[in-house]
Amino acid sequence: MEVGMIRRFKQNRYFLYFKLAFYILVPVVLLILPATYFDKGQSICLSQVLFGLECYACGMTRATMHLIHLDFTEAFYYNQLAFVVFPLLAFMWAKWFLKDWKQFRALHA
Repeated sequence: MEVGMIRRFKQNRYFLYFKLAFYILVPVVLLILPATYFDKGQSICLSQVLFGLECYACGMTRATMHLIHLDFTEAFYYNQLAFVVFPLLAFMWAKWFLKDWKQFRALHA
């Protein structure tokens, strides 16, 4: 019974509207925020908080934010791996958006 309820929720058109709005609003908000928005503050990385060690993803949020604002030197300073992760993330974001956009178009055809 619970699985059927989740399936119906995912097929709900209002949930589809929410997802499409989310896909559009998140990049817009990240573009509006300044590139240095995440540069200050305490780290929430568990490996850094618990063990004092930096993991491969440390600085990824800050680097991605600088990449969004085309500040490549700062992005490279925070995490070089962001130059691989960010394009993959953007590709997956576009793929998910297009899939839901096609579903939206089919719903309104």
